[in-house]
Amino acid sequence: MVRGVLIDLDGVVYVGNRALPGSLKAIRRIRESGIPFKFITNTTRRPRRRIVSDLARLGLSIVAEDLFTPAALARDFLARQNLVPLLIVHPDLREDFIGLATNGGEAVVVGDAGAFFTYDLLNQAYRKILHGAEFLALAKNRNFLDHDGELSLDAGPFVAGLEYASGKVATVLGKPAPAFFKIAVESMVSGAEDIAMIGDDAEADVGGAMAAGLQGILVQTGKYRPGQEMNLPERPTHVVQNLGAAIELLLS
Repeated sequence: MVRGVLIDLDGVVYVGNRALPGSLKAIRRIRESGIPFKFITNTTRRPRRRIVSDLARLGLSIVAEDLFTPAALARDFLARQNLVPLLIVHPDLREDFIGLATNGGEAVVVGDAGAFFTYDLLNQAYRKILHGAEFLALAKNRNFLDHDGELSLDAGPFVAGLEYASGKVATVLGKPAPAFFKIAVESMVSGAEDIAMIGDDAEADVGGAMAAGLQGILVQTGKYRPGQEMNLPERPTHVVQNLGAAIELLLS
């Protein structure tokens, strides 16, 4: 029996600009059941506003407060600490950081910049980290499922490169960081053990959630590849075909 559900987006609800078969119906089912649910994503190329509008175009209407992103968590952290960020992110994501301090300590913030990762920008980040800037990673995913159906490099390899060069370890704000799951869980009325996380990333979604005390349901869509669950310290609570099967299992 679960009392709340966290749902990943890319690879679970949609791939590219199309909803996966049965995913919208599954979300309608859980909405009708009355079980609280939120969306939690490591997507760092799009601002939260655009993710919400893109979901609406797919036929899924949500409010921003029901969507947890690493950029939102990073912005709150920077504002609390009065830090000035060097943003190594996709230009579209910069709107999520508007209005932060322009005077204060420094922080390097690394997300999935895609084609905007350049040597000069990474070297600038490297030097700032060496001189004491906070080192924040919006996520540390190894890869993501690209529009052509193949896996592409995510932010993780670039974060790892900066860690190797600087000798400093980044503070990861997105999945699988326990703090990210904790914030999402706190938006519900139940403890972590009563919350299920549904995702297609065995390491970040399911492994991270279970390490934070949640149940982990791995779906065989999106970036999932056969046998990935075998590499986790603990087997997922369930491995199912897709989001529809996951919701069916939780509601049965």
